[in-house]
Amino acid sequence: MKQIIIMRGDLPISRGKIAAQACHASIGSYKRTDERKIKKWEQEGGKKVVLKVNDLEELFEYYEMVKASDLPYFLVTDAGHTELPESTVTCLGIGPDEDEKIDKITQDLKLLK
Repeated sequence: MKQIIIMRGDLPISRGKIAAQACHASIGSYKRTDERKIKKWEQEGGKKVVLKVNDLEELFEYYEMVKASDLPYFLVTDAGHTELPESTVTCLGIGPDEDEKIDKITQDLKLLK
């Protein structure tokens, strides 16, 4: 069991802003997850992995794949209070769910560093 956050790599934002956006994605997707899966994920340590895409277009490609699956997900749109213009789409939370199901969609992405 794991949760994935896919972050845009083209945004000119601070590490703190990246962390905040990842938290929004994590919580949003978590709230859409079946309680049995949440319990199993938490018992296994609550694994989270942050991956990156190059830009908004690539993020939407993964968003469409996730929407077509039965995985829980949450697309983050920034409120525009700090570093980004209002309505900037920043990242996508997926899961928690079974590793194999998530990996079918995200296996080719690299870690955000």
